[in-house]
Amino acid sequence: MEAIVLAGGFGTRLQSVVSDIPKPMAHVNHKPFLEYVLYYLQKNGITRVILSVGYKHEIIKDYFKSSFAGMEVDYVVEDEPLGTGGAILKALSLINQSHVFVINGDTFFNIDLKELLSNHLNYQSDLTLSLKPMESFNRYGSVELNQNFKVIDFKEKEFVLKGNINGGIYVISKNIFDSFKLPSKFSFEEFMHKNINDLNIYATIFNNYFIDIGIPEDYEKAQYELINYL
Repeated sequence: MEAIVLAGGFGTRLQSVVSDIPKPMAHVNHKPFLEYVLYYLQKNGITRVILSVGYKHEIIKDYFKSSFAGMEVDYVVEDEPLGTGGAILKALSLINQSHVFVINGDTFFNIDLKELLSNHLNYQSDLTLSLKPMESFNRYGSVELNQNFKVIDFKEKEFVLKGNINGGIYVISKNIFDSFKLPSKFSFEEFMHKNINDLNIYATIFNNYFIDIGIPEDYEKAQYELINYL
């Protein structure tokens, strides 16, 4: 199984605690956060990883090189920021299989990837999301499903008492973009929202451990919570 990891972020909101390195390389217990993500992928049966990198990508390349934890590691370099969609589109040129996992390099969501893939295939989906149930939140948008787990709406960020957020792990069909005329730079999230009626988008809900290190408070939480997942 193959996975694309989006690891090109600047980490703007983490500048007060982490600076001069790509956000996924922020240290958690003296190891880059991205190392936790890659070990998670290896434990879930991934054999090849495409790291989509940009800002100070040499730091990531020097650390993980061409293999890590028994997985082959390849790189796609953004010479300028392409957005999440542009990064995925560029990385798909290196994918050999008909379906691929896509992972955000600044989140850790401890789900069963084989279950997500199985559901993706059963739904005959173009795109399958992993969702995390949350209560009393306003930092994330929420995702609405019908009774068959098909995605019917993406809600913007607002205070929600109870809802399901996008956990940042997807399975996508390699040809997901083939029917669309797209620029080289675009947001994958906006692509999903705009084309919700033209794509078969499904989801699986996992009430598993989740953390997003995008803000200093959660980055600090990761220091003592993630030690159980390496």
